[in-house]
Amino acid sequence: MNLGHIMQMFARKPMELPGEADALPGRDAPIPTAETHFVNGLMLKGPYPEGMETVLFGLGCFWGAERLFWSLPGVHVTAVGYAGGITPNPTYQEVCSGQTGHNEVVLVVYDPNAISFKALLRAFWEGHDPTQGMRQGNDVGTQYRSGIYVSGADRQAVAEASRADYAAQLAEAGYPPITTEVLDEQPLYFAEDYHQQYLAKNPGGYCGLGGTGIACAQPS
Repeated sequence: MNLGHIMQMFARKPMELPGEADALPGRDAPIPTAETHFVNGLMLKGPYPEGMETVLFGLGCFWGAERLFWSLPGVHVTAVGYAGGITPNPTYQEVCSGQTGHNEVVLVVYDPNAISFKALLRAFWEGHDPTQGMRQGNDVGTQYRSGIYVSGADRQAVAEASRADYAAQLAEAGYPPITTEVLDEQPLYFAEDYHQQYLAKNPGGYCGLGGTGIACAQPS
């Protein structure tokens, strides 16, 4: 098999979500992770204070994506993990294989009295290019797709309306259609310890996060 053929296979495989029969089996037990947030010392898995709400965002490599959200006033704690796929309790290597169906996501636990869901959506839209399908910049694969995973019909409706509004703005600027999926909040499998708050631990580390430069013109 020549190098060109190998490259074609590699490029094609991560762009397609696996079916149930093709997904890796995973495992029953969660993989080990950190207990507390490296930046603020709060518990990653809770319990969270009463009144907190949660949402999962997928917007490319979760290292830079998590840093975007932990710095926002009103955000209680963040964590990175895998969601939106099939394989239970996957490892990073399994997710990167394209055979789990999972997305790299950021868990955002926030106080709705201090920061609105719409403000989080604005940061999400402006923080990446939601028109790229199964990739984000140079990061290619199903785990880099754009996604919003949130419970509750009201917040799902807000997310879908926000997607339509921003899609119209991007279309006016010449961008292709948005590919962001909006789904009910998915089971979250917390990523390995070294991924949690990675850019706080490694300030010079890789961050592939980058937006379109188009401001999200919606009320907060």
